[in-house]
Amino acid sequence: MKVCPYLHYSFQVLGKKWNGLIVHYLSLQPDGKAHFSDIKRDLEEITPRALSIKLTELIELGLIHKQVTASTPIEISYALTTKGMELTKALAPVQQWAQQFMEEK
Repeated sequence: MKVCPYLHYSFQVLGKKWNGLIVHYLSLQPDGKAHFSDIKRDLEEITPRALSIKLTELIELGLIHKQVTASTPIEISYALTTKGMELTKALAPVQQWAQQFMEEK
């Protein structure tokens, strides 16, 4: 029996540490974007190096985009793409499942 290629792809994206949490974090931002320092502050256990690698990876996957605003100093923020926003919708039932069954270990 073969594994569904779509499910396989989903787990390749979400099975990597921090990817799902970064996407979820960005989805919770009131203005839809966050700075590197905001993400690092709120995802306390991630190292700056790991965050940098993960942001680059998520950009390459087309889930987030990096916005550079020419100001003094230069402002860099990260926001979900349409593809990333659709992923957060797909994660909502998974979150509900965890809320229901997490206590039943």
